[in-house]
Amino acid sequence: MKKSLFLFLTYCATVGAFAQNLMLKDIYIRDPFILPVAEEGVYYMYATSPIVENGVTYGGMVAYKSKDLKTWSDPVRVFDVPRDNWLTGTVWAPEVHRYNGKYYLFATMNSATVWKAPKEGHPSYVHRATQIYWADRPEGPFQAFENKLPHTPMGQMCLDGTLWVENGVPYMIYCHEWVELMDGTMEMVELKPDLSAPAGQPVRLFCASAAEWSTGGNFANGERTYVTDGCFLYRTKTGKLLMIWSSFKDGSYAIGIAESVTGKVFGPWRQQKDPLFEKDGGHGMIFKTFDGKLRLVLHSPNGGGLERAHLFEIEDLGDTLKLKGEVK
Repeated sequence: MKKSLFLFLTYCATVGAFAQNLMLKDIYIRDPFILPVAEEGVYYMYATSPIVENGVTYGGMVAYKSKDLKTWSDPVRVFDVPRDNWLTGTVWAPEVHRYNGKYYLFATMNSATVWKAPKEGHPSYVHRATQIYWADRPEGPFQAFENKLPHTPMGQMCLDGTLWVENGVPYMIYCHEWVELMDGTMEMVELKPDLSAPAGQPVRLFCASAAEWSTGGNFANGERTYVTDGCFLYRTKTGKLLMIWSSFKDGSYAIGIAESVTGKVFGPWRQQKDPLFEKDGGHGMIFKTFDGKLRLVLHSPNGGGLERAHLFEIEDLGDTLKLKGEVK
């Protein structure tokens, strides 16, 4: 009997069997990222999950798995920040990309350490950076590269790095925080072929205020601020290169679309007039289902502990994207 049970459990593990007991409404999540793994027939949705040891909070990440995008497994722990990492605090906006046969985690790393005195009435300037980790499988465990350092400049507040590969060259596009700049920017840096470190100097692509829909907000002292969040690149059926990214429109979190004039990641980038989504939700990404349907996933609402992942059907119009109905 014991041997039969062992063989059954082994078989289940081999074929990737797992229970799907959760609905998206059951899962608290910000900045959702869904990775379809076709050979497994499984979608992985990644979420931050810190742990506390001896009163100290360390960053980490879990994955939820689904075969139908409707019901999801219990979370599986796939990453814990190395305790000797340069930054060890909470993880934001985890993304996992498949590249050259491996899986790479792009994680925004945080620290409570203040590195610069803030202006009066401003948030603290704490260490914040995107760092890349790697694994052989989509459920990890993800490991740091040898130097355990960020891939964004260490003297800047940066976040939300994503991967884009153009003509065989990998790039990371990321956000330079509005907290530091007042007018947040979108930046890009070439990566080494194995993604272990930057291969050049950052290039500024655009500022948040460039978008007509991005209306910004005010500090108490009247200074205007503009947020850049959640970038993700997509090439349309006609070859146009688009970037969806998040900011605020009239106080509501929203997603807009930028387009590269040249069709290349270096741009220049211009902003499309109308946002893709403007109903208190954002930090979206785009993926295709196993049957080829285009989907947008984002979190909404943008606070209050009520954040959940929402899936939408979107249409590729060639020169832009059209949001259709929510997929229930």
